[in-house]
Amino acid sequence: MIRILSVLLAVMMFAACSDDSTGPEQPTPLRSLTEAESSIARSNTDFAFTLFRTTAQTQPDDNIFLSPLSVSMALGMTMNGAAGDTRAAMQQTLMFNALTQQEINEAYRGLIDLLTHTDPRVALRIGNSIWGREGFPIRQDFIDTNRHYFNAEVASLDFDDPQSVDIINDWVSESTQGRIPTIIDPPIPPEVMLYLINAVYFKGTWTTQFDPSRTRDDTFSALSGAKQSVRMMNREGRMRYHADAVMEVVDLPYGWDRYSMTVVLPRQGYTLAQAAEALSSGWTGILEKLVTTEMTLQLPRFTLEYEVALKDILSAMGMGIAFDPGRADFTGINSGGDLYITRVKHKTFVEVNEEGTEAAAATSVEVGLTSVPSVMRVDRPFLFLIHERHSGAILFIGQVTELAS
Repeated sequence: MIRILSVLLAVMMFAACSDDSTGPEQPTPLRSLTEAESSIARSNTDFAFTLFRTTAQTQPDDNIFLSPLSVSMALGMTMNGAAGDTRAAMQQTLMFNALTQQEINEAYRGLIDLLTHTDPRVALRIGNSIWGREGFPIRQDFIDTNRHYFNAEVASLDFDDPQSVDIINDWVSESTQGRIPTIIDPPIPPEVMLYLINAVYFKGTWTTQFDPSRTRDDTFSALSGAKQSVRMMNREGRMRYHADAVMEVVDLPYGWDRYSMTVVLPRQGYTLAQAAEALSSGWTGILEKLVTTEMTLQLPRFTLEYEVALKDILSAMGMGIAFDPGRADFTGINSGGDLYITRVKHKTFVEVNEEGTEAAAATSVEVGLTSVPSVMRVDRPFLFLIHERHSGAILFIGQVTELAS
């Protein structure tokens, strides 16, 4: 029999911005970030680019779309149960530097509140949940900490019952407005004791929308050289723009201009990897160099769905010990030990059109028991990021190498 420890009201499980497109006449003033929140936001930026570059090294020719925020939060919850060298490796991989666990947790809680209330014209919803195998003891302080700082819902399920998979997947689907319908595949392996899951949903309307009547049939040159048919959006007007020897950059705001999408087009002769490296080393400086200018932007409509297993990628980034059943230390979850991360699964969705952008992500941590030109034309592979401008948090980052017709 399935035993639910907390009532599952999925619509109320996560904090949410209003998605009222009209919104108030003026946005609410933003509070200053605490020192720990600023540090976490900087860590998120460093983690975002490192995660993206490491993933792109394994899939250089593929479309990629990640939510560093989602991965970071799922691992942040998990880290509350890590100890010793395992915790140190996770903290180093997430780039939290010398912050204490208390500071990290408080910063996450503050950022969840800030990000989900920054712009009433943008919907941003963040949900966290913990699902334990019925009968497996989980330390109460681990549960209480994640409930308090991550607003995590906690449930105990009979993992041998096929309905458990449906319950977890239904939570993810409702938390992402149906854009990520599943994260767990049946059956649940007998050695799995715990799932820690983060879900992020974003929907933003461009501050200045593209006129659908100006969208035309056009071509996109894929990384392979193939010519692909696309619907190319067109917009003229004042936009934030920067160009240097490596890339062209345009920054497109949503709502009250507290969130934006930055589109990065490498110059001819430069690769996506070279542009990503330049972004990684100079992201803040590039944003500071953006200048509002009159220009024309041609940007394809696109929809991407992406899935990746992050075990090898996170191991390459420094937290391999957490995946090693002989060395991992998660005694903060269960004092008996013998727990390790068996899998980290990440799924994303994004749709960009004339109205704006809808994006979603889910990250599951599975814990097991041992045993300036006048026209910028985006018609070839490019990078893009969705970020919150006040905290600097990078919600999503991706590359587009090909577009389906």
